[in-house]
Amino acid sequence: MPTRLLILLFFLPVFTGCGAQQNNSVQAEGDPYTYQSPSRNGTGKYYLGREISYVMGHLAASWLERPEREREENVSQAIENMGIQPDEHIADIGAGSGYYTFRMAQQAPKGKVYAVDLQPEMLSIMRSKISEEGIENVELVQGSETSPQLAENSVDLVIMVDVYHELSHPREIMQEIVRALKPDGRFVLLEYRMEDPQVPIKLLHKMSEKQAVLEMKSVGLRLRENIANLPWQHCMVFVKP
Repeated sequence: MPTRLLILLFFLPVFTGCGAQQNNSVQAEGDPYTYQSPSRNGTGKYYLGREISYVMGHLAASWLERPEREREENVSQAIENMGIQPDEHIADIGAGSGYYTFRMAQQAPKGKVYAVDLQPEMLSIMRSKISEEGIENVELVQGSETSPQLAENSVDLVIMVDVYHELSHPREIMQEIVRALKPDGRFVLLEYRMEDPQVPIKLLHKMSEKQAVLEMKSVGLRLRENIANLPWQHCMVFVKP
């Protein structure tokens, strides 16, 4: 099957979402989310005007490790964009199979990478690689839907690669990430470009710069730059004041 067709099909639902999805424009007092009938590929849960998509399940882990990923996404350039220092502590939220985690760990030999994931199966995949290759600067973290389970002021850099749009509780997760970032810490958000119709990904799995800035501003993060040197993705660097 052609790679582009796989990209269009690889998202597998692993949760059914909120029970209020069948109601139209329902929002409880103080709740940052609204609920309405879901779109064909959505959850029916909305945050600041954006419908939240389903999560990619662990059964698609092999797609994350596909040989052509470097060519399609220029992962080496994305990691270079992050400006990783050798002693930095980094959190990879929604680390999946560890495709970015282990590459970043090589860039921070005196630091540490926290590989955070919600799915035990993904953590198991990474655990096997850590054991087989004797990797010492990667720590696995079982996250939850509302928290990455990171200590306050513990990380210099947090990244999410094509993950943020799937978070069922983005406001809560981002508040916890801001708490975990050190002063002047960086949050790097990679998302497929909504503005580019040539990017072969379903719309719910894309984000615009405008929407990302709106959502990050709501938790106090400021866009420092959007590095436009990747084939399909935004590489947005936000900073904690």
